[in-house]
Amino acid sequence: MIQSMTGYGKAVAECSDKKITIEIRSLNSKSLDLNTRLPFLYKEKELDIRKILSEKLQRGKVDFTVNTEATADNKAQQINPEIIKAYINEFKVIVPEATDPELLAIVMRLPDVMAFTCKELDEEEWNIFVKLLNEAIQNLNEFRKAEGKVLEQDFIQRIEKIKELLVQVEPFEKERIQTLKDRFTKNLEELSSEYDQNRFEQELIYYLEKLDITEEKVRLKNHCDYFLENLKSNESEGKKLGFICQEIGREINTLGSKSNHSEMQKIVVQMKDELEKVKEQVLNIL
Repeated sequence: MIQSMTGYGKAVAECSDKKITIEIRSLNSKSLDLNTRLPFLYKEKELDIRKILSEKLQRGKVDFTVNTEATADNKAQQINPEIIKAYINEFKVIVPEATDPELLAIVMRLPDVMAFTCKELDEEEWNIFVKLLNEAIQNLNEFRKAEGKVLEQDFIQRIEKIKELLVQVEPFEKERIQTLKDRFTKNLEELSSEYDQNRFEQELIYYLEKLDITEEKVRLKNHCDYFLENLKSNESEGKKLGFICQEIGREINTLGSKSNHSEMQKIVVQMKDELEKVKEQVLNIL
């Protein structure tokens, strides 16, 4: 089952005197690009947090944010009234006409107005945090799977369209061979000098062999089937799908260079259009 690298996961829990909120956002990236924003209390566990995230998220540009919100009782204890009063008194000296509510709104954004009590992260809170972290990761992965299902259906439709277009090439393939033969014969007949018919046939066969697209058609169909087969894999392999797209593109380009027929070239352009849309979305696959 394929998974998108785009996703969002959130988990919330209450622990002692605080509420902990974990949010994980991810976008596509060639490798794991992890950005963490942690409260001071969890800084000591940053390496452990990064290890868990890297093992379970694999790839993507990941923004990991932890917010803690103190409970009502704890909030009241954290206010530093003496500092607030001092700030307000100093502002009144500078701006006597300012009212207390106006000054309070400014002061509450200044340093040290909240008296935080520093403590170490205890084992109980860490265990709760790890459980919450895994829950957020699970929610993110569920989001990725849901996005992956949508992408999978789009991939199937476009790859099947390429296979349908490949079948449409066959009538024009036979037509172009006869057209080439007739054109060469007519050009030679217009020459005033005589030519060796056997040598002409040999050269014509050699030239037509160069334009034969049988192998390209077989390889293109096989690559398309292989792409669809890998969509059903238990693992999401975006890089592998990208490599298969490169092979599909190579065969389509060769078909175009060998076509020598306007209708065939139109079909090749449609194939390229479908493939480009697949390649754009493959970049977002885990």
